[in-house]
Amino acid sequence: MGIFSSIKNAIFGEDKDEPTPAPKSPTTTPAASPKRAPISSVDVEKRLSNMSGAEKLNWRTSIVDLMKLVGIDPSYENRKELAHELGNTDYSGTAEDNIALHKAVMNKIAASGGIVPKELKD
Repeated sequence: MGIFSSIKNAIFGEDKDEPTPAPKSPTTTPAASPKRAPISSVDVEKRLSNMSGAEKLNWRTSIVDLMKLVGIDPSYENRKELAHELGNTDYSGTAEDNIALHKAVMNKIAASGGIVPKELKD
C-alpha cells in the first residue's frame, strides 16, 4: 500500500472486501466476484478536524502536519515517495514543493469522493 492510500484510508476508512456468499446448491453457478460499494462522499475537513490532535496541527496547509495527523511519518523520504505517487518526480522538499504536495493530496482525495473545500485544493 502506498502513502497516498494510507492517507486516504485514514480519512475514508479501510477498503474491505465483502465476503462471497456460498452457493446454495451444487447446481448453482458460482457467484461472481463481489464488487465494492463505491465510497460515499466524506466531509474531509470535518473528518480531519475531529481527529485527535487536529487542533494542535496546521493540517489545512501543511503536508507534514497532515501526515502527522493521520499517523504517517512525515520524513523527507516519505514526502518524496508521496510526491512520486502523485506524479511529481522533481520533489525536493522546498516550501513550494510541500505546498504543492498538500494541494495535490487534497485534489486526489476530492477525486476519490471526498468533499474538500476549494481553499484546500487550489
